[in-house]
Amino acid sequence: MTTHTVPSYDQLPIIDLSAADGGPRARARLHAQLHSAAHDVGFFQLVGHGVTRAETDALLTAMRAFFALPEADRLALDNVGSPHFRGYTRTGDERTGGARDWRDQLDIGAERPARVPGPGEPPYWWLQGPNQWPAALPGLRTAALAWIDRLSEVAHRLLRELLTAIGAPAGFYDPVFGDQAHPHLKLVRYPGSADDGTGQGVGAHKDYGFLTLLLQDTVGGLQVQREDGRFHDVPPIEGAFVVNLGELLEVATNGYLLATNHRVVSPPGATERFSVPFFYNPRLDARIEPLPFPHAAEAPGITTDPTNPLYAEYGYNELKGKLRAHPLVAQRHHGNLLTPA
Repeated sequence: MTTHTVPSYDQLPIIDLSAADGGPRARARLHAQLHSAAHDVGFFQLVGHGVTRAETDALLTAMRAFFALPEADRLALDNVGSPHFRGYTRTGDERTGGARDWRDQLDIGAERPARVPGPGEPPYWWLQGPNQWPAALPGLRTAALAWIDRLSEVAHRLLRELLTAIGAPAGFYDPVFGDQAHPHLKLVRYPGSADDGTGQGVGAHKDYGFLTLLLQDTVGGLQVQREDGRFHDVPPIEGAFVVNLGELLEVATNGYLLATNHRVVSPPGATERFSVPFFYNPRLDARIEPLPFPHAAEAPGITTDPTNPLYAEYGYNELKGKLRAHPLVAQRHHGNLLTPA
């Protein structure tokens, strides 16, 4: 039986993952809360995840040191030089919904050798490759890769609890992850309002993987589209991750679980905002099978968007997104993959 709650637009549902280690009553309450949040909202705040303040501080210290580097040092890692879409993106160079996002960032993934697709191989293998690291900050590599490993553990556990919560086999999607999963980490700085007065830190969008775990600072600016159709602020909670479901889970459940539109409004004036989104993604060649679960008959169907087709193989979805979001990289390295205007 689905548990519904009266939505509170002052805050997202707050879920304590440590209840998974409690007794039957605590686990049942956790699963009821997860079920409601994932089915009704598609977003929640996660506490009790076990990530320590020391682990978080190590990443944030390295991140702030990176953005404090001279611009020339950051531009030495320009992602335009990477056919794998890794490295530094200058403020305004990324696009969402065709409009520029007023932020700069460092994109990091699993550290693997480049794989250039051979004849007949899917072009999404271009997404596998090495990261770009600043020579002046060797600690950044250590901190970022440790964060990917740590949050992969949290997301793996959370996904299993979520599937259990809706009556599905907990390990149904374990085979599409494993040691060849394709996690993605962004270290993001919003430098304040754009010089032309536009407020798009990041335009409205949905994520295309399974789960996103976001560490945000105290400045705020994240907004989520709620049941009333409006975008509502997500007030930061100390030590919490903002979690949202990606399009793969919506597709896998035929719309029973929600991938929800969200955006970031630029902070006012010259106020800086820092955030660290982590995307828990499967192998590039993973084919996402429909999830068997007892509420499938209640599924309303997925949200259809002719401009955003969804593919059974995960890699095609991510490649589609990268080509749109990073036009300069696409033009330099992947002109043969671009759709003529």
